[in-house]
Amino acid sequence: MEMAATGRRRDFKRQVVFCFLILAVCEMIFGQIRYSIPEELQKGSFVGNIAKDMKLNIKELSVLTASIISRGRNQYFALDFKNGQVIINEKIDREEICREVSQCLLNVDIVVEETVKIYAIEVTIQDINDNSPTFPNEEIVLKISESTIPGARYLLQDAEDPDLGNNSLQNYQLSYSKYFTLDVQIGDDGLKYAELVLEESLDREEQAVHYLILTATDGGDPVRSGTTQIHVIVLDANDNAPVFNQSLYKADVLENVPLDTVVISLNATDKDEGIHSDVIYLFRKITDKASQIFQLNSKTGAISVVGNLDFEESEVYEIEVQANDGGGLSARCKVLIKVINLNDNIPELTFTSLLSPISEDSPPGTTVALLNVHDRDSGENGRVTCSISGNLPFQLKKSSGNFYSLVTNRNLDREQVTEYSIRVTATDKGTPPLSTTKNILLLISDKNDNPPIFDQSFYTVYVTENIPVGTSIYSTMAKDLDQGQNSRITYSIIEGQLGEVPLSSYVSINSETGVIYALKSYDYEQFKDLQIQVKAEDGGSPSLKSNTTVKIVILDQNDNSPEILYPSFIIDGSTGVELAPRSCDPGYLVTKVVAVDADSGQNAWLSYILVTSSEPGLFTVGLHTGEIRTDRLFFEKHSIKQTLVILVRDNGQPPLSSTVTVTVMVTDSIQDILSDLSSLSSPTDTESNLTLYLIIAIVTISCFFFIFIIVLLVIKFRKWKKSQLFESSSVNFSAIPTSHYVGVDGVRAFLQTYSQDLCLTTDSGKSQFKYPNSSHSNTLAVNQVSQKQASILITEALNISDEDQSLFKVSFHLLLFQDFYFFFLLRFKSLKDFHSRKKCLPIIILFQQLI
Repeated sequence: MEMAATGRRRDFKRQVVFCFLILAVCEMIFGQIRYSIPEELQKGSFVGNIAKDMKLNIKELSVLTASIISRGRNQYFALDFKNGQVIINEKIDREEICREVSQCLLNVDIVVEETVKIYAIEVTIQDINDNSPTFPNEEIVLKISESTIPGARYLLQDAEDPDLGNNSLQNYQLSYSKYFTLDVQIGDDGLKYAELVLEESLDREEQAVHYLILTATDGGDPVRSGTTQIHVIVLDANDNAPVFNQSLYKADVLENVPLDTVVISLNATDKDEGIHSDVIYLFRKITDKASQIFQLNSKTGAISVVGNLDFEESEVYEIEVQANDGGGLSARCKVLIKVINLNDNIPELTFTSLLSPISEDSPPGTTVALLNVHDRDSGENGRVTCSISGNLPFQLKKSSGNFYSLVTNRNLDREQVTEYSIRVTATDKGTPPLSTTKNILLLISDKNDNPPIFDQSFYTVYVTENIPVGTSIYSTMAKDLDQGQNSRITYSIIEGQLGEVPLSSYVSINSETGVIYALKSYDYEQFKDLQIQVKAEDGGSPSLKSNTTVKIVILDQNDNSPEILYPSFIIDGSTGVELAPRSCDPGYLVTKVVAVDADSGQNAWLSYILVTSSEPGLFTVGLHTGEIRTDRLFFEKHSIKQTLVILVRDNGQPPLSSTVTVTVMVTDSIQDILSDLSSLSSPTDTESNLTLYLIIAIVTISCFFFIFIIVLLVIKFRKWKKSQLFESSSVNFSAIPTSHYVGVDGVRAFLQTYSQDLCLTTDSGKSQFKYPNSSHSNTLAVNQVSQKQASILITEALNISDEDQSLFKVSFHLLLFQDFYFFFLLRFKSLKDFHSRKKCLPIIILFQQLI
């Protein structure tokens, strides 16, 4: 027998060890930690070391990254961040939390926000013998008729002990009495109740009242007990007790039932008559919580609701009701009230962590917030789903238990949306469903992902020349969609060259406003435009930049007076000389004033005006051509020398002008020209002597030439004896055409070519110039005949032999030299200064030597 008992004990130990191993494996599989602690521990008591059990780093359980969340209403536990221990935060009363539930569990979640991990803890609250059995009333009054037969039983009030197991109610004891004994019974529900048994017949006359002590004890260590006093009043005979029509009453009631609603009505009858048949109802056994919710009508037996029902607090209420007649007899029944669950609790939604602001370059899948949802309802009414509304770049992912993670599902762009108002809705599956909503304001932080942008890639700016230094030319502006320092734009000019001069010497730019300033007063005649590159750079890291081109077009101003190219300006007081035959017709082109203007546009449109004339009415000037023409015929009374003052004016605002003086010699005879040249003498003695030398040189050369011609004729007269040869003694020569002039800046001003036939005759023994009739054309014809052709024509006309041709060629060359020397001396008078004339003296001497 002992060996069999020993074997059974070993098998029992193996089974216990195996169960513990199974539990350990389940904990490892499901990753949940279970602790077991007794109730009524003091605040700060140790529960378990979560850091050690979950192999966590203490640094991960800092105040900023970890938090502990209880699933109930009260926060019974706290987390010691120094050593990773779970401690008691509030004294725990198992009877208050779990009441009659045999296994009392508290669930706790530890959330580590930095790693977005959740650790579930299940704490089992162990019962201790901290409650003594108590009776509902301190005194029990029984009225027993003296006619009651021994063996009659009287149900006594049950004592209550909220503890569990051995710590709960275990036995009843009755003080000694020869009339009464105590019989303890075990009901169908496993609970013990006491009945008072009458052992001997009572005699009211002998003893009208009996006092008994009923003691209830539990099985704790130490044993706790509670007592109540029983007063037995002996009555006259009442031989029928009340009887309930049911021993067990059941009722279902909605948890949202209105107050004062009758849940159930009890019915007990007594066959006695009179006072012994009056039945009174009272609660025989009811909990404190149930007594606050239900009320019993002592006369009618109706049970009504006077408090708020909550399925989540208690699903079933078990109540015992006792019916007493007037004779002291009673009966009992049990009432079972079941609460029907309704969806009457709104889901609770809390945010345990929120990452705001979030960078716009966060990759998809970045966790933004951690949410916890809880519904106090049960079943389907307590199942909650979360969702977000709108087409937002976020989604909810269920992480663990009742926790959801709010993560990004696509890239963010702060330039499009600077912040998001995320509406999270938690909805249960009840009928009708209940929901709660919370809003999250999520800010998006900026990254430097947008370069500055100009509104145009090319700007054209017009400015007038001669603007003051420091004038604002144009304001460039770039926009940056970024924010803060990333959108702060700095402007600068990219260095370049305009010719050999850097652009930075012409313009500058304000680095903050982008305003371009002129550093020089621009000259349209120097350059027409300049082109610069403006760079805009933001303040991000790394910085982004963009460029634009600004073309500055210089607009012309009328800041240049007309420049007269022909006739050239006279500085030393002498005047240019133009020739006009006295016999020319009206409209004869004398000369042309050629002028240019360095400006452009209408500022360069020139007008020619005859300001003064020595004899008005003889000449006219073309308004736009500058051509000087005769206006009428010349007479003997008109002076040989005519002085004209021509005004050249541009079309600018205000207009600018220049003047030139033109001297016109009106004559058909060279003697008149020579005689009048003295009037053109310069005011200095040096120029007067030079003029005298020129006149003497001309006369000498002319005389020498005439003598040579006469000698040549005499020789020919000897060879040809025919008298008709002497009739053709005059020869015509064509003058050399004047040259063309080229104006400033590529402007070609055609100086009119004037060709006048020079006729040399021997009539009256003097030389004379003769002019052909004018053709009234702007440009006179020029006889371009070479020296060789001219000599052939003359020899043929004079019928000169070959041996005399060499002599004639010498004379012809002398004639050409004389003609050219004559015109050169005339132009020599119009040179600008004395130094220029000194430079020309060697040429004159050379001509004299050749002649």
